Amino acid sequence: MIRRKETREVHIGDRVIGGGNPVLIQSMTNTDTADVEATVAQILALEEAGCQLIRCTVPNQKAAEALVDIKKRIHIPLIADIHFDYKLAIAAIDNGADKIRINPGNIGSADRVKAVVDRAREANVPIRVGVNSGSLEKDILARYGGVTAQGLVDSATDKVRMIEEMGYDNLVVSIKSSDVLMCIEAYEIMSESTHLPLHVGVTEAGTLTAGNIKSAVGIGTLLREGIGDTIRVSLTADPLEEIKSAKHILRSLGLYTGGIEVVSCPTCGRTKIDLIGLANRVENMVQKYPLDIKVAVMGCAVNGPGEAKEADIGIAGGDGEGLIIKKGEIVRKVPEDMLLSELERELSEWK
Repeated sequence: MIRRKETREVHIGDRVIGGGNPVLIQSMTNTDTADVEATVAQILALEEAGCQLIRCTVPNQKAAEALVDIKKRIHIPLIADIHFDYKLAIAAIDNGADKIRINPGNIGSADRVKAVVDRAREANVPIRVGVNSGSLEKDILARYGGVTAQGLVDSATDKVRMIEEMGYDNLVVSIKSSDVLMCIEAYEIMSESTHLPLHVGVTEAGTLTAGNIKSAVGIGTLLREGIGDTIRVSLTADPLEEIKSAKHILRSLGLYTGGIEVVSCPTCGRTKIDLIGLANRVENMVQKYPLDIKVAVMGCAVNGPGEAKEADIGIAGGDGEGLIIKKGEIVRKVPEDMLLSELERELSEWK
């Protein structure tokens, strides 16, 4: 069992991170935030996939004003992502953002940061202090001779201290790097020196395959150490893929319950069906069922029943026919082309 690091609770809309609460999954829209219809459509799809917090970029006043209408039509907390313009951070709060993400280093002078902090305090809106390896200050780069884990921590610590000295501590921290080992080390150091909740992720992780591997290693390692209160898997891909990946990472560590877990065997010479296609269709199909069970997809009738015995229900393909399996026991044979529909029928009747 994973022993979570003790962190402070932070309320984001109607959700809570830190304080031992479940690790929440978040993603970021890639629509034009000012396009309310497109943004809402993407958020609703992400909600259905399991997204629990959503972040939208706010690059201009029109995007800030769109937050009002977006919030009315979604069901999860809305986070505004701000760069450079402190007035947009204030506008985002005024228009209902449940949380804002800023890097105080690129917001400008201390007076501008204070203006944002004062407005956040008035609205009791948490601030995520975000630092990444591409935004380190020149003095920190000079101090360590380049980007280092300790440099990332120093930068984040300085910014947290600045905001706390302005009288506000409703904060979340992220210190991301695209270097997995540096990212892990930075979060490990930070977790020893703060009780603020940590947003964990590997930034600019890459395309679907490479990004998933880097994220699984980085995020998974930190979560196993009890570090992390909310996560984002940053992929150069459809944001829906980020949610799928985050759920898999959390579920593999016993940190995510609810929803169907699909396990499937690797292909081999005994496989007589399109196992890869079948497994993918099953994984997509089961998303709509609110069942906390395990489903196995096996490629042959020889080892299928035994390998699926730890699953609640399984299917195994043969040569022209397949098996429906429950708890390792064969319950019936069906034509191969009916495996998916028969599984769907079993799930719809599951009690």
